[in-house]
Parts: sequence; C-alpha cells; structure tokens
Amino acid sequence: MADRSQYEELARQISAVGAVKRGLARLLPVECPGGSAAVLALLGRYGEMRMSRLAELLAVNMSVTSRHVAHVADRGWIERAPDPDDRRSRILRLTPEGRSMLDELSRRTTDLFEHCLRDWSDDDIGQLNTLLARLRDSLGDRRSATRPL
Repeated sequence: MADRSQYEELARQISAVGAVKRGLARLLPVECPGGSAAVLALLGRYGEMRMSRLAELLAVNMSVTSRHVAHVADRGWIERAPDPDDRRSRILRLTPEGRSMLDELSRRTTDLFEHCLRDWSDDDIGQLNTLLARLRDSLGDRRSATRPL
C-alpha cells in the first residue's frame, strides 16, 4: 500500500486536472458549451436513451439535464422521440448534425492532446490512459460503498 503522502499528492494532482478540463472547455465552439458537449458525448458513447438515464450519467438533476437537452435539440443535434414502451417518456438520439458536431469536438480535443503531448512517448500516453481508466474503475466500484470522509 502506498504511503499516505502519495495519496495526498494524488489528491492535489487530481484537483489540478480541473485546469486541464477548463483548457478543454476553451476549445469548444461557442454554440456548444460543456453541458451540451457532455450530452452529445454520452449519446455518442451509449446510444439512444431516456432523459432519466442521461441525467444519471451526467450526475446532475433532471432540470439541469432538461436545459442541456433543450439546447442541443434546438440546434438540431439530437431528436426526442416518443418511447414506444412509455409514451410519457422520450428517447434521445443523435441526429446526423449531432454526430458531425461530436466528431468536430473529438477532432479538436485529439488535436490539442496531440500538440501538447507531442514530446511524450507512446508508452507514456498508453500508461496514462491505462492508469486513468483504472482509477475511474476503482472509484466507480466504490460509489455505492460507505465513504470514509
């Protein structure tokens, strides 16, 4: 097990990731703020879904999710279709325009990382990807567990 000071440093480093996220947010087109980009990314990754599932994945309440969904729907990036299993609910899915915007967001992000990490080795980038995925999985496994704080 790691020394406590290593966990403290990890906490500082993870907090500093906020600067990376803010840098990525500056890359977003004006018409596609962070919440909208998150909606597109989740629909792109998981496919069509109900708004309640989207709210769960975004980890925000339904009113915030509704605002994000309205924004992307108004721009034609998603469609809201009646749920055949429950006509009161809507199924959200990307439109071709939404897929195009998602591809543009991905291109911008990839270009940034490619530029900023150009002096990193392939092994370094692979190790970072592996360790970040492992961290996310480890934290995800503990969401339902009692928190030590």
